[in-house]
Amino acid sequence: MASLVYNIIEVVVSVTVGLLTGSAALVSWGLDSTVEATSAATLIWRLKGEKDGAGKRTVLHRKKVALYVVACAFWIVVAAILYEAVSAFISQKAPGFNWWGIAILGASLVVNPFLAWGKYRYGKRLDAPALKYDAKDTMICQYQTIVVLAGIGLTQWMGWWWADPVAALLIVPYVAWEAFEATKDARSVDPEEADATADA
Repeated sequence: MASLVYNIIEVVVSVTVGLLTGSAALVSWGLDSTVEATSAATLIWRLKGEKDGAGKRTVLHRKKVALYVVACAFWIVVAAILYEAVSAFISQKAPGFNWWGIAILGASLVVNPFLAWGKYRYGKRLDAPALKYDAKDTMICQYQTIVVLAGIGLTQWMGWWWADPVAALLIVPYVAWEAFEATKDARSVDPEEADATADA
């Protein structure tokens, strides 16, 4: 729940500031946080079913739906990042500076390791690989945060307008790979297996 709340704050602040300042990197980073928020929400929904004693078929169905939701969110983010980056390259306009953007990025550098540790510990205790995988995603977000901060820094202090959209594009390979993996995992889940196992 803490991860969901914090990611929503990340999305609101970073996307708003990114749009106001024209920072493709900040908007892209914020959009990627929507995937983390979506992942956290669907994971809570899925784990709640298991906790409430749902049958195996229901658990598998929720797992499949959750993976497809996350996969769709990833693909939408890929398209949005590419649009923002290409638009920035076409305009060749350096983004403005805003301390709110720097503040949310700085806060993420501090908060994300704690969230990742909590997810991993909870996932290990529940024997839930999905939670441990989510913890890994949170730590990878650290890389993205550093990339975006570097892009903003180079743009503001070196005058390299292109550093911002380049920073945004550096996020794309990771998001696209996660979209592919989530789609593949969703396809591999078959709720009918539960019935087959029960009949065996």
